[in-house]
Amino acid sequence: MICSQSLAFAYAGGARLTFADVNLPQGGVLWLAGPSGSGKSTWLALAAGLLNPCAGRLDVAGRQLAGVSGPKPQAKAADLDRWRASAIGFLPQRLHLSPSLSVRHNLAMAQWAAGQPENPALARTVLARLGVDTLLDRMPSALSGGQAQRVALARALLLKPKVILADEPTASLDDANAEAAGRLLVDSARQACATLVVASHDARLAHLLAHVTPGFQTLRLVP
Repeated sequence: MICSQSLAFAYAGGARLTFADVNLPQGGVLWLAGPSGSGKSTWLALAAGLLNPCAGRLDVAGRQLAGVSGPKPQAKAADLDRWRASAIGFLPQRLHLSPSLSVRHNLAMAQWAAGQPENPALARTVLARLGVDTLLDRMPSALSGGQAQRVALARALLLKPKVILADEPTASLDDANAEAAGRLLVDSARQACATLVVASHDARLAHLLAHVTPGFQTLRLVP
């Protein structure tokens, strides 16, 4: 579940971004639309607790991230990190795969961050659904852009989070792999009854989500 009211954010020295209110039930799907610079990535970072809004209310996956009249006092970083690791599956534009760790250990890091033991069988299953289970022992530097995208997507979905936030999840994928990634996002969200938010310019993905997800919502942002 994601609810926001009068949400706003301002980068230092930049213009203030204001966002329309959102009331997305658990299991709902939201498409963030708008040109570059309209705040799509910022909205996702706010929902993930990576940025603090300057005004408004924001509740995500049972946690209040900002109060009615302004930001709630920042929680302890460790507590917020644990919540994010267990409740949020986040796929940013910059994939942030650790270059010193293999694919296997990049996925294991997601389990450790959430306080869970490493589960190699689960990692292999999720990677197999994206067609990259043969890459378990490769280093990120040995992956193509599309392979790295699918590995990062697998990491975001690994722990069946309550909320899945995906920023341009199909940008580096061809048509077949883009459809596979989109269907995996939808199927994973359904299986976990997770709320899914996707920010993308990819018309292929918008078409897929609109046709396979009931109650599909769109939030159109403007610069």
